[in-house]
Amino acid sequence: MSEEAMNYDVVIVGAGPAGLSAAIRLKRLAKEYGKELSVCVLEKGAEVGSHILSGCVLEPRALDELLPEWQEMDSPITTRAKDDRFMFLTKNNVYRLPTPRPTKNKGNYIISLGEFCRWLAEQAQGMGVDIFPGFAAAEVLFDEKDQVIGVQTGPMGVGKDGKPTDQFQPGVKIFGNMTLLAEGCRGSLTKELFKKYDLDKDNDPQTFGIGIKEVWEIDPLKSKPGKVLHTIGWPLASDTYGGSFLYHMKGNLLSIGLVVGLDYQNPHLDPFKEFQRFKTHPYIKHILQGGKRVSFGSKALNEGGFQSIPKLEFPGGSLIGCTAGFMNVPKIKGTHTAMKSGMVAADAIFGHLCMDKPYAYEERLQESWVYEELHKVRNIRPGFQRGRVFGLLNAAFETYITGGKSSWTLKNHADYKQLKYASEVEPIDYPSPDNEFSFDRPSSLYLANLSYNENQPCHLKLADLGRAMNVNYEEYAFPEGNYCPAGVYEVVDVEGHLALQINAANCLHCKTCDIKDPTQNITWIPSEGGSGPNYRNM
Repeated sequence: MSEEAMNYDVVIVGAGPAGLSAAIRLKRLAKEYGKELSVCVLEKGAEVGSHILSGCVLEPRALDELLPEWQEMDSPITTRAKDDRFMFLTKNNVYRLPTPRPTKNKGNYIISLGEFCRWLAEQAQGMGVDIFPGFAAAEVLFDEKDQVIGVQTGPMGVGKDGKPTDQFQPGVKIFGNMTLLAEGCRGSLTKELFKKYDLDKDNDPQTFGIGIKEVWEIDPLKSKPGKVLHTIGWPLASDTYGGSFLYHMKGNLLSIGLVVGLDYQNPHLDPFKEFQRFKTHPYIKHILQGGKRVSFGSKALNEGGFQSIPKLEFPGGSLIGCTAGFMNVPKIKGTHTAMKSGMVAADAIFGHLCMDKPYAYEERLQESWVYEELHKVRNIRPGFQRGRVFGLLNAAFETYITGGKSSWTLKNHADYKQLKYASEVEPIDYPSPDNEFSFDRPSSLYLANLSYNENQPCHLKLADLGRAMNVNYEEYAFPEGNYCPAGVYEVVDVEGHLALQINAANCLHCKTCDIKDPTQNITWIPSEGGSGPNYRNM
């Protein structure tokens, strides 16, 4: 890529399921109707899939629509989900519960989402889509009418002091007739457009969870490819939303993780340590015994659902996928809805650019099965704001009694407003790692394959440096030291005074700090393109 500007009909930011599905759909429509349509996809990770992390059980509904012939293709989707189990854990025991209807997985597949995205990228490139990994979209470009006309990638080779080094390369302006933001959860450009166009003025605040995940290679005698296990209960307190997943993949691999809702109230809660403690449960230890960790990572995920969906169109483009928040929380799935949103946007763009039709992405999406599906489950996640027991009873009522047709819609509340002061809650005593089932942060980060040019500006921006100590440390017992799974934030002694230290090269790009900081003092922006984790099989 040169310093010169590049021009495309459609610019897509993010090579996840939504962005790649949009690109493929656009190229298929162009071929079907004999039209020329140039499409590019920007990906901030070093390669497609390197920043992708999910459970992941794939519901193939959207894929069936996107690539009806996918089962005859050489795809990585081979492990059918079967043997669903739903368990309640106490500290030492396990109780099997009826599997909730939304989490039943007949007809679904256990996959690596990163591997799936790499395969989708191959299909897109084969159709003529230009994909540029290692280039982070850092700035939105506007014309004189305040319409989005593309994006600019971040520069390379800028030193910590903000000055160009001898490796400096300027960012590239990439212009598009239409721009799709598919940045994933808590996208930085999306946040900018929320403010500029007031896209979220009519919806509830988006709510989030943090997922901590590992991949284990387990004893072949314990490997049951296709087996799906979800748990609730221990180690999380009854007032904290969350649960675990264990998905048996091919090759004796086990995908294991814990999701913790970021509306938790105790600032001492540490999701990373909760996950490590979870693996010491006798039932979980038995599965892991004799195995070894091969991968580690973390990612925030949207949980707000239907009532938190913002306005999806802005002048010159749209929001698609998880940057808009289409996850179906009761299903514990969002890939199929993200893909469908990208496909619907592609249909609207093609009709607008090639058929001279009015652009109607939002209207089309509201008429699709995505909105119908999310509307039915809109009250289930907010019900857990009153605790686990009420949440489970409410979920059963919404699923089996009303079928999602309640006449009311429960409200969502911003996660960062939920923390209590440290003086109002009890500290949590976490056991030390045993280095067999539970581990510390440094050894875990090693498995995330982090890569940073450490001579680059810090990509974690504080509006007020003093607030970290005067408010967060003094009043909330330094929650960023707990909610960050990577140990990015640390309090150190500097000449007899406590000060905040930011270890930016530890960052997993999970964006939890941007979400959960109680004073909204932290802003995450993309680091130099290609930086961050390099996940495999995640």
